[in-house]
Amino acid sequence: MASLPTDQGFIDSDVYLRLGLLLEHGKRLKKPPAVLSRLASSLERSLLLYDDNKLLPMMLQSPEDSVVTDFDGSSPPEITISHYLDRIFKYSCCSPSCFVIAHIYTHLFLQRTRSLLNPLNVHRLLITSVMLAAKVFDDRYFNNAYYARVGGVSTRELNRLEMKLLFTLDFKLQVDPQTFHTHCCQLEKQYTDGFQIEWPIKEACRANKETWQKGTPDSLCSQTTAR
Repeated sequence: MASLPTDQGFIDSDVYLRLGLLLEHGKRLKKPPAVLSRLASSLERSLLLYDDNKLLPMMLQSPEDSVVTDFDGSSPPEITISHYLDRIFKYSCCSPSCFVIAHIYTHLFLQRTRSLLNPLNVHRLLITSVMLAAKVFDDRYFNNAYYARVGGVSTRELNRLEMKLLFTLDFKLQVDPQTFHTHCCQLEKQYTDGFQIEWPIKEACRANKETWQKGTPDSLCSQTTAR
């Protein structure tokens, strides 16, 4: 694993301890790291802002609001962001830092494509960006077919999304320690500001989320979202 969160030149490791990116000496991770709930809150905040923006009159919306990317599906997946992140962490076995890196990749993608995070693209962006982060920063990682089963998409689709993300980021996947630290602080600040909710993508997910929670990657490989 690359030493992004342990560079002590200008950063404070306390935020990494709170997010679960670092463990105190001799301790093991016994539950999902706090970074997952922080990231879920940040993404849910963005989706609520997107939802509020849809209520504006069409004449007041900017052209960027209607940008559709390869990550946009035809309907939202029936799983909350929080449960989706927990699922990725449980089955991908990637380091917690990968979720911060994924947040950075997602931010850059949206910025460069001038698109918005929305219920149709957030899940695909997550699984693709976490997979890339693991490939770049973890010593061990699974192949694309396995990540596809974890994310509930087809291998062909994940391969295509990976290439789209790579080209959009111009294959520049390294993240300097200062940028990493800044995003960690942002995630922590947004959470402590009081935005701590689990916002479902759609109410129907309440009846179906148990399938995702209890299913294994193999049992869910066929649950792809139609495009």
